[in-house]
Formats: sequence, structure tokens, C-alpha cells
Amino acid sequence: MGSYQIPTKLQQLGTHIQPDELAYHQKRVAVTKEFSFDAAHHLHNYEGKCKNLHGHTYRLVITVSGFVDEIGLVIDFGELKRIYREVIENKLDHQYLNEVLPPMNTSAENMVVWMWEQLEVAFQRETADERGIRLEELTLYETPTSRATMKRTWME
Repeated sequence: MGSYQIPTKLQQLGTHIQPDELAYHQKRVAVTKEFSFDAAHHLHNYEGKCKNLHGHTYRLVITVSGFVDEIGLVIDFGELKRIYREVIENKLDHQYLNEVLPPMNTSAENMVVWMWEQLEVAFQRETADERGIRLEELTLYETPTSRATMKRTWME
């Protein structure tokens, strides 16, 4: 096992690395971030536990792709978080989903498509630039072991 060396000086922009070196490549790269929210729902015309009102801690995994900007980022994780909060969390967190979503059975399968539609509009509106940022995949976990997924390739 090698020994760890404590850095003696920090890399400085303009001295040790030049601004035109910050973007190492021009390839499409996927960026993924996970979020969670709590909500209640029930399913109609369904015989099972989910016909009764109950809640979940949902987990949403968002993957976008794009080309890096001049400093080597596809999208700042903080920007991804802001978009998620505005488009999904502010509408669904601690809500009764049957009231706040469009008329649908509030299954994970229906919800992930609705979320895709909302996020797709937001990414097109907010990141419309030469970096080509686009939604690639959404996975909505209803429980730690049960999930629904949407992929761009399935939407085209």
C-alpha cells in the first residue's frame, strides 16, 4: 500500500492549468442524481393492499445527458436539484397524489411517465443551449424494491 502525500500547494488556474484545459473532452456524458419525497395515494379498481389510502417515501433517480461546457460540467448538480424541486417536489411532496396529479390511477407506472413529461419540458426550457442537455432515464422507486422506469429510447 502506497503512502498518502498531503498536497503542499493547491493547483492554480492560469498557473498550473489553463482555462482551455478545463473541458477535457467533447463527448456526451450522463449525469445522475437521486431525490426523495413523501406522499399518500391509493389505487382504484385494484384488489390488494394499495386500494386503501397509504403513503410511501418515493425515490426518484434522474439521469440527464449532454456535452460539457467550458469548465467541464454537463449540468451543475445544484441546477438539477432546483429543477427537480420546482417541477416534482413542490407539487408532490407531502400531498395526496390522487388530488394533485391529473386524473389517473396513481401507480408508479403512470407517475413516472407524468414526471418524464414535466421534467422534459423543464429541461428543454431551462437548458436549451449548445450542450444538448436531455432527459435520458427516470426511475421512480415506490419502495426500496419496487420501481418503474422510463428511458429516452422507449419514448422515441
